Amino acid sequence: MGSESDEREVILGVDGGTTSTVCVCMPLLPFSEFPDPLPVLGRSVAGCSNFNSVGEDVARETLEKVMAEALLDAGVKRSAVKAVCLGLSGVNHPTDQEKILGWLSGYGIAAQALIAVMRAHDGRGPQTMLSSCILQSLGLSSPDELIGWTYADPSWARIAALVPVVVSCAEDGDQIADEILHNAVQELAISVKAVVQRLRLAGEDGKGSFPVVMVGGVLGANNKWNIGNEVTNSILKTYPGACVIRPKVEPAVGAALLALNFLMKETVANGHS
Repeated sequence: MGSESDEREVILGVDGGTTSTVCVCMPLLPFSEFPDPLPVLGRSVAGCSNFNSVGEDVARETLEKVMAEALLDAGVKRSAVKAVCLGLSGVNHPTDQEKILGWLSGYGIAAQALIAVMRAHDGRGPQTMLSSCILQSLGLSSPDELIGWTYADPSWARIAALVPVVVSCAEDGDQIADEILHNAVQELAISVKAVVQRLRLAGEDGKGSFPVVMVGGVLGANNKWNIGNEVTNSILKTYPGACVIRPKVEPAVGAALLALNFLMKETVANGHS
């Protein structure tokens, strides 16, 4: 890379979750000088960085890897980094997260798909396209091998990685996969509604306006099956005043901007221009 890239000061933003971890490298500029669209010098994607799922050591390795690769993609050295913001999933107590995990994540969707495959194999449930597609995705020859595959490494991220297979099967008309996604949508919508009721966000008549920010890998759009849109429609049926917000930039970019904001405040507080 040229000397200009080597000398450029940058900021890093990280969006770390159970399914994947994304890091972006952006130039260090005053907010007023940022062009539209926002410039991303480098971007990298790695696996799970939720320490409740993979453990602290693996999570740390993932974070170090994704940041190093983003810098490599941008062509800048580690010494050029002036601020970093990490947005990481995880709660203080792993058991608390396990209680709410269920249908509310990619893990929940994929786990139900695996159960459906085993039920079909045992004759306890209907046949499903999920069986052949999941086996092909994992390089296995029989549903019996799924038990060993699951217990070999039951991490959330590894299982959640099967969500695209479930969505693909649903888009191709598989009824079981479609039911799994519909159930996931309803459970997520019910959870949102419970929060709205608990905090009284919609007012006494339930028609008040409140924001709903749609962020998360599972909520992303697909060719036909758009989980995010389905969740939105379900919420709006109950709360027509809900204001659905889809971020204009990905969460990792938002994290980088938070890093920049903190750096600017520190600079002002220290009396520098």
